Amino acid sequence: MNKRCRAHIVMCLLNKFFPKITIPLWHTDPYTLLIAVILSARCTDKKVNEITPQLFSMASSPQAMAALEQSTIQKIIKPCGLSPTKSKAIKSLSKILVEKYEGKVPQDIEKLEALPGVGHKTASVVVAQAFKKHAFPIDTHIHRCAKRWGLSSGINVTQTEKDLKNIFPKHAWNTLHLQIIYYGRQFCTARNHQIANCSICHRLFVVQSGLVV
Repeated sequence: MNKRCRAHIVMCLLNKFFPKITIPLWHTDPYTLLIAVILSARCTDKKVNEITPQLFSMASSPQAMAALEQSTIQKIIKPCGLSPTKSKAIKSLSKILVEKYEGKVPQDIEKLEALPGVGHKTASVVVAQAFKKHAFPIDTHIHRCAKRWGLSSGINVTQTEKDLKNIFPKHAWNTLHLQIIYYGRQFCTARNHQIANCSICHRLFVVQSGLVV
């Protein structure tokens, strides 16, 4: 069974499990999504969603965030972890957005990656979910599932992104990114994974074994 056949099975099952998908991080616009994604590094979405309402009640725009003391930002986001680094990045990038982009989040992925604290994954999430541009952000869940499902060599996230973009239709990337994350968290977990309890792994195993056509 080649990768495209596997990808077709994966897409069909993901659409069955998650026909409607929502962005797990609470936000109101591209800027608040950008900040939420930065905070989600090494932190659960649930915890980020508990913290951001307080942060955004004080500053929900680059102008307001840049005006806050870094210590104030750091105190609020401390439960998310890495607060010294994240608070510095949030304040610095907010200042850059005000001075260089008139307070707007750029839609260009390269410009986003140039901002403090913004890597390729964060930039990809923002352009995909805030601006509806085609992107395939890769996190640990997607990286793990892609390798487990035989869709990628799993050497690194860069290769995984390239592999998935090659086998999945471009119009589906933004949705698939979220569907795989949700599925990986619930059914195709890193620990205590059981093929019998994972519909995608089980289906791929059965088809590969020739038990069904």
